[in-house]
Amino acid sequence: MTAPLLLGAVAYDPKVVTIWDGFRVWLNDRGLPFDYVLYSHYERQVEDLASGRIQVAWNSPLAWVRTKRLCPDAEALVMRDTDRDLTSVVVVRSGRAITDLAGLADQVVATGAVDSPQATLLPLELFRAAGVKAEVRRFDVGVGLHGDHIGGERDAARALMAGEVDAACMIDANHLLFSEEGLFTPGSTAVIARTLPYDHCNMTIVGSPTEEAQRLAELLTGMDYADPSVRRLLDLEGLTRWEPGRVSGYDQLEVAVDAGGFYGPGGAITADDYRP
Repeated sequence: MTAPLLLGAVAYDPKVVTIWDGFRVWLNDRGLPFDYVLYSHYERQVEDLASGRIQVAWNSPLAWVRTKRLCPDAEALVMRDTDRDLTSVVVVRSGRAITDLAGLADQVVATGAVDSPQATLLPLELFRAAGVKAEVRRFDVGVGLHGDHIGGERDAARALMAGEVDAACMIDANHLLFSEEGLFTPGSTAVIARTLPYDHCNMTIVGSPTEEAQRLAELLTGMDYADPSVRRLLDLEGLTRWEPGRVSGYDQLEVAVDAGGFYGPGGAITADDYRP
């Protein structure tokens, strides 16, 4: 019996089981022996990929950065269409005389969890690059999930609307989501800073793609959103199509990781206050 290609994924939400159960059946039906294991946080998943316990990892952008430092021959196999060219924003309440980052000097800025690229590491790099020192109030929800759990961002947004902080950091898509949820009412917030575009998750392998990994990439990129057998799974995973992996969208995060001392050059966890 052929051993299945084993993928690791982080269980940030109960829907993860539904998603990968569905993908497992779909992939096996098309001749690719495939299975998955779930992790409670990304750091163990990265370490298991580096040690060969799993062959593929569905990685956050921060997990990609650590994997690449542990394994320089790591490759991004595929990514979602929705993982490309994202931005994070710094938001204030409308009507305040704060129009740029300089106006937040010595003010209180809310972020997501310590390990959230989009709501903490990348926005705070904007402050560092601009030479602006602010008091950071962090909302450590779902530490170890690398920001996949948006509770920290939502709590930061609530603190902003309650007047407890002067600004909040979040991914642009969640700024829109919080407006749709009614947390932000129309015209109640203003974006005063935005990161350059960056990429988010990717499916990571170590070394040259095996025949099985190549087949996985072919099957995933061949999924058709018009096919009802996969549309629900794609909707749950938040994409309309799989794209070939690229690594050009992680430069900003590399800079933020180094500036904040989050990981060392060899992939060791060096952030003093990070315990997944």
